[in-house]
Amino acid sequence: MIILASQSPRRATLLSQIGIEFRAHATAIDERVHDDEGAADYVERMALSKAAAVRDSFPDIPVLGADTAVVLDQRILGKPADRDDAIDMLLQLSGRTHEVLTGVAVLADRPHYRLSLSRVIFRDISAREAAAYWETGEPVDKAGSYAVQGLAAVFIERIEGSYSGIMGLPLFETMQILNTIGVYSRAGV
Repeated sequence: MIILASQSPRRATLLSQIGIEFRAHATAIDERVHDDEGAADYVERMALSKAAAVRDSFPDIPVLGADTAVVLDQRILGKPADRDDAIDMLLQLSGRTHEVLTGVAVLADRPHYRLSLSRVIFRDISAREAAAYWETGEPVDKAGSYAVQGLAAVFIERIEGSYSGIMGLPLFETMQILNTIGVYSRAGV
């Protein structure tokens, strides 16, 4: 059993998919990017901070935190502020390759951390398509203004890397950490 320092339904679904027993616990931390902070450093700091924010409440149970950043031209594209921001992000991603970095941290006997880096290639997206996608409500709280597992799948020409990492929890890296600390799925993996 572990604690998931998140209320993300996607992360909960992914942990359930691999048979990990967990309890989700909400966490609220400042998620602003620091000046001159690169994406890899940012997701590491966020993943560790999320886990640390709930660790005191569960000192004897491993706590997992994760964070995802969409990166284009070495700039982190966060969650959209509004409709115009989301459409602008989608049009920036249109016809281009961007990176998705997801950091996963587990606080147990000591901190454990892994990074997943994937590349996502978008087809060309029209302004009309970007606006219509916004109207679905899906991009409202998503980094980069899209959800790989949702309607935005039609924008994605190709993925290089971890689909689950792009969703928000890289399962390969997560299991590497959990196995290291003696946590296995119900399937014994």
